[in-house]
Amino acid sequence: MLAETICSAVSAAGLGIAALTAYRKRFLAATRIAAYSLVPVGLVMTGVVAWATGIVFKPTVWAGFAVLGLAWLLFVTTRAIERRGAGAGEGRQKQPKAAKGRPAQEAVAPAASVPSLGDGARSRPTAAAAPAEDFSDIEAILKKHGI
Repeated sequence: MLAETICSAVSAAGLGIAALTAYRKRFLAATRIAAYSLVPVGLVMTGVVAWATGIVFKPTVWAGFAVLGLAWLLFVTTRAIERRGAGAGEGRQKQPKAAKGRPAQEAVAPAASVPSLGDGARSRPTAAAAPAEDFSDIEAILKKHGI
């Protein structure tokens, strides 16, 4: 009985903190905090100590698994939103604004986007010269990606 009361109080406090976080317009963090705070209630409702004896016959056990599933769904949803970049307002640094007359982001290797076709006057290399190929285009790609 005491463990259930403590877990319920911890969950209530966590949901309160999540509400305050949502009030501050930090919705992803609030959803994550709410998911963490639902876990103790879900564990209490599932009856972790004696779950094997009454799992089929207690509706509260299935409700507890539903709450744990909801918590898992909230975790997965917030991670997916965060990876897509929709949560750019939380925890990410703002991009510096571009000066007048300059592009917002400069290319890392501007010459890398230009094809290296040469002057076209060269003939095809012979079979003996194959190992000494020109790797400048590969180097340009690697420089473009910072490698």
